[in-house]
Amino acid sequence: MTPGPLALTLGDPAGVGPEIIVKAWRALQSSGPQFFVVGDAQSLASAPTATAGIMRRISSPDEVASVFADAIPVLDLPLKALVVAGQPSKASAAAIIRWIETAVGLALSGTVSGVVTAPIAKAPLYEAGFQFPGHTEFLGDLTAIARFEGARGPVMMLTAADLRVALVTVHEPIARVSSQLSIEAIVKTGLVTAEALTRDFGIPKPRLAVAGLNPHAGEGGSLGREEIDIIEPAVRALHDLGIDARGPLPADTLFHTEARAASDAVVCLYHDQALIPVKMLDFWGGVNVTLGLPIVRTSPDHGTAFDIAGRGIARADSLIAAIRLAAEIAARRAA
Repeated sequence: MTPGPLALTLGDPAGVGPEIIVKAWRALQSSGPQFFVVGDAQSLASAPTATAGIMRRISSPDEVASVFADAIPVLDLPLKALVVAGQPSKASAAAIIRWIETAVGLALSGTVSGVVTAPIAKAPLYEAGFQFPGHTEFLGDLTAIARFEGARGPVMMLTAADLRVALVTVHEPIARVSSQLSIEAIVKTGLVTAEALTRDFGIPKPRLAVAGLNPHAGEGGSLGREEIDIIEPAVRALHDLGIDARGPLPADTLFHTEARAASDAVVCLYHDQALIPVKMLDFWGGVNVTLGLPIVRTSPDHGTAFDIAGRGIARADSLIAAIRLAAEIAARRAA
């Protein structure tokens, strides 16, 4: 069966989402993958990169195939408040959340093959009462009761060029990272990652490198005991589960060319340990993938960029890469 179209949520309409969606559609309208936007049609039509007639309202994903080559299909769920580019507002929060919920519902029903999310800003959502740290955790909650064969996430993975990194902790202050680490958390991240590498990336025998937390991976305990007390036992447990995992390894030697060739993914322990090498390798084209969900979900590896929103200069490379990767994963799952 041919996978259906992708549902692409608009993200924060005051950010660069509308303008990069237009750019992504122009890049993909002939070749695909096909997608439709879940969001406010007027925000999309008002993007600085839009032209007259560039979008068309649809009532069902079934219409995407007949529309996509000529216009951006939009499942229009209108905003109730005025949007000013570069000026986020909690007045948009309810609609932004509704767009995500709608796209996820369509994916859970099998109507669409996956979800791609344009960037959201967390602060205005928090002001409106949003209870989740971000997209990843919200998607985990929305899909929690759906059946899924495999280790359950959500686990955040970032991809860029030939590097994949999976995060044990995500948006934690650096002072709290050590206290948030546990054998169980590292094992879960490694297990979800290994299964996803096989299921979603087509790697039959994935190899994981597990980073250390401290300089020189703790130097035998003289620079910290997390490696001895937490990370080493977790790596042994992953081995017991049949997973090819190495570590803890010094993080400063994990990301050069030869090291990247020695593993299929690196399990990182905190945000910047993972994201700095990703953005050094491919600042414009990185992709965020949520592992361990019953649906496919990707997003661009950047934020709302309110400082340049509305000027038409935002690059769509990361969004295009996210759309393509979502389609590739969906095809593997459908095979």
